[in-house]
Amino acid sequence: MFELVSIATASQEIKRSRFVATAAPIADTEAAKTFVAQHSAMDANHNCWAWRIGQNYRFSDDGEPSGTAGKPILQAIDGFELDKIAVIVTRWFGGTLLGAGGLIRAYGGTAALCLQGAEKKEILPTIAATIDVQFSYLALVKAKLHAEAGVQILEERFTESGAVLSVTIAASLVERVSDNVQDLTSGRAAVKWD
Repeated sequence: MFELVSIATASQEIKRSRFVATAAPIADTEAAKTFVAQHSAMDANHNCWAWRIGQNYRFSDDGEPSGTAGKPILQAIDGFELDKIAVIVTRWFGGTLLGAGGLIRAYGGTAALCLQGAEKKEILPTIAATIDVQFSYLALVKAKLHAEAGVQILEERFTESGAVLSVTIAASLVERVSDNVQDLTSGRAAVKWD
């Protein structure tokens, strides 16, 4: 699975109708709803959209015939194996009817054009862990963790003797990170997997 790095747009004209697609990374359903509201053009005839967050997804044809807009947008999302994403395709009607097949190609194609050019990154499976480390090793351990691309420090709680770091680690790096922490602290840090 992949996710977008930033907002992407694409547009095309089909039989005098103008289609503009905007795609963005989102964190949750509220972010998806906010994105759709913010990117809907009031002067357009249709603002059709789809979003996916894991197994949750929604789509809307916004007045177009059922199944001709939102579902093709969702299929474009799934075709690029994207997650945590919302896509809206806005249409300004140009006077020529496209028919059901034409609408499916226009909405799905504009969404795909947008997603094809968007910068994406792979979503790596992560494992949550806590690292209990003494003050004397804290700066060294944090520097090493920050240097690892697949490690993210989520929280730092101080204790009487040091700190407990809540982290996520890319599944492929778990053993290496754990070994590095143990080596840096001469085995004095406690690494616990959630």
